[in-house]
Amino acid sequence: MPHKEGSLEAPTRHPLDWRSDAFYDQAQLDTELARVFDICAGCRRCVSLCGAFPALFDLVDETDTGEAHDVDKASFDKVVDQCYLCDLCYMTKCPYVPPHPWNVDFPHLMLRAKAVHYRKGEVKFRDRVLSNTDALGQIAGIPVVTQAVNAINHTKAMRGAMEDMLGVDRKAWLPDFATHKFRNVAKRAASSEVRDGERTPGKVAIYATCYVNFNEPGIGHDLLAVLDHNEIPYELVKSEWCCGMPLLEQGNLEGVAHKQSQNMPMLVRYAREGYALIGAVPSCVLMYKHELPLMFPDDANTKAVSDAFWDPFEYLVARHRDGLLKTDFRAPLGNVSYHVPCHARVQNIGRKTFDLLSLVPETKVTVVERCSGHAGTFGVKKEFHAMSMKIGTPVFKQMGQAEPGQAGPNFISSDCQLAGHHIAQGIAENQLGEPPLAHPITLLRRAYGI
Repeated sequence: MPHKEGSLEAPTRHPLDWRSDAFYDQAQLDTELARVFDICAGCRRCVSLCGAFPALFDLVDETDTGEAHDVDKASFDKVVDQCYLCDLCYMTKCPYVPPHPWNVDFPHLMLRAKAVHYRKGEVKFRDRVLSNTDALGQIAGIPVVTQAVNAINHTKAMRGAMEDMLGVDRKAWLPDFATHKFRNVAKRAASSEVRDGERTPGKVAIYATCYVNFNEPGIGHDLLAVLDHNEIPYELVKSEWCCGMPLLEQGNLEGVAHKQSQNMPMLVRYAREGYALIGAVPSCVLMYKHELPLMFPDDANTKAVSDAFWDPFEYLVARHRDGLLKTDFRAPLGNVSYHVPCHARVQNIGRKTFDLLSLVPETKVTVVERCSGHAGTFGVKKEFHAMSMKIGTPVFKQMGQAEPGQAGPNFISSDCQLAGHHIAQGIAENQLGEPPLAHPITLLRRAYGI
């Protein structure tokens, strides 16, 4: 394909045509895969991002012609399986995204391929289990069951059995389940005068997220403490279900639509009443701000919720610019090695976590902007765990090593706590030390001394 200059306009994204018959037509999908793969094979600037592009380029290079349309169509799955929808190729690398006439949207093409496989029933039992976070979350809060499951997660023999039966890699870090769910014990803030800023609503509705609710409720409590300290009234969303991101990653778009129908009636009430909706997991925020609007472009409720959703640090930094955030920090944090997760980067909100933590006296925040390799459930699967660790190795080294003439990090941190644990595991396995992991919200609470 002849070379053509990339677009100089800002990337735009077309709605996902997931309800049409053509979307699931295998022949049409294969034609589009070959077209886009030909473009990618002629460019190759995304080769270092993940395993999908090296897999593609190897397939192309093995043909006699060096053309993607001569690759056996059955081999395309080797590329699709390596994509975990981080979106970095679309947002940071590809010069041919819309409005360029070549109209390359690699992640959403991979999503389409995954959706075709899912509709055909070509999905593993393990993947159905791992993506059903609402069902898995029922384990949390039942002390005897929680203790048993957590013990299994830390027992070598049982991890070996899990690997054999479910395909969950025995070496991969797995989260514990909490003995008390966040939503069961979180307290509502006392009523106070709402102080709206120029940019920010003065009241917050907390979308707990599955991970905070079921696995690490402490992150949620730290967020509430920070809001309390800044006299920002809040309440927990009265009921919530999974945002649908784990289902999206499997190509289960009907499942995503079901979660959307469960969540929107409740969330839109808060949006229309002037609340800032906040979730402490970047993937959940991304789902509401970007992915669901592309799946439901004509739904007014989805648009209203998208407009009301904030990343926690995006909200707090805007609050600071409005002159309404306290900066009475009491405890320095020292050297913080901070990782910007992919699903935060692609929201195009800037380095808001870095901006706020840098306000803390005697604190140096070193930023690492590169994929950790964890990518939702990708990093725990037997067939992909080694690849996930390979992808994350540059991050492990950057975050674990001390800068010349300085001590090592006092903390490592990522807005995505799953990525944070993956990084901590990689740092330890590479014998780069064992700096403590703390979520940025936890660090902020520590800095306030509350």
